[in-house]
Amino acid sequence: MPLSPKPENTRRDLFRAATAAVAAGATLGSATSTAFAAGARKSAAEGRLKQSVCRWCYGKISLDELCSAAKQIGLVGIDLLSPPDFETIKKHGLVCTMVGSHPLSDGLCDPKFHEKSLEMMNAAIEATSKEVWRNVICFSGNRRGIDDKVGMDNCVKALRKIVPVAEKANVVLNMELLNSKVDHADYMCDNTRWGVELVKRVGSDNFKLLYDIYHMQIMEGDVIRTIEKDHAAFGHYHTGGNPGRHEIDESQELNYKAIARAIADLKDEVFFAHEFIPVREPLKSLAEAVELCIV
Repeated sequence: MPLSPKPENTRRDLFRAATAAVAAGATLGSATSTAFAAGARKSAAEGRLKQSVCRWCYGKISLDELCSAAKQIGLVGIDLLSPPDFETIKKHGLVCTMVGSHPLSDGLCDPKFHEKSLEMMNAAIEATSKEVWRNVICFSGNRRGIDDKVGMDNCVKALRKIVPVAEKANVVLNMELLNSKVDHADYMCDNTRWGVELVKRVGSDNFKLLYDIYHMQIMEGDVIRTIEKDHAAFGHYHTGGNPGRHEIDESQELNYKAIARAIADLKDEVFFAHEFIPVREPLKSLAEAVELCIV
């Protein structure tokens, strides 16, 4: 199903779209979803990538059930959770591969959101460090008329306040690259060049980019060459089929087997998280995506 391009879209809005898409099919019970996971021919543990999955894409499935399925197909963890979810994933021997923080549209490029964003990032860093996990997400936010150069200066100013906290906690802040063409109109960090320059200016191994393959295919393409050239600035990856942000199979234009191999060949210590909205049986689609990306 097509996603709304309205500028106010956030993952919460996309989650509603995902829920509607899944609701078109039967609700999955534990036995059914377990059968899907067990039916995967290969485990992600057999490959070189540390694969995980984004929670918000599976709104009709409980976190406990998603964790159970993730464990069965060899995933190492779940992306985009908050502290109330931690005990559930720990029960399954999983980690939170990306901890949430502040709102997507109200980010670091606009000084009026600095105080609240930094407060929420600080809390996320503390919670992540307590579990000895690695990643916290952050966002540039929307431009709201702010020039990209000024916005970068504002981001640098904010990040130089919080990055020392991340360094001390051994946590990496990851600013996500998102498309401003289809899903997140007016978002500032919408291209690799801008994001990589920000990483250089901040100058810390504890600040990197979340390279979302779906989003950057929309904005600029040339995915594998970009990954090979700029991978030192990338701390995390998200998948998603284009167009539509659905399954990453032959129904869309990206060659995820080749992309997964290119990332694995770089031997970076990163997580590779699936963030597509399934339009078929959700956990079966997840197991298929995991198997496709075993390289």
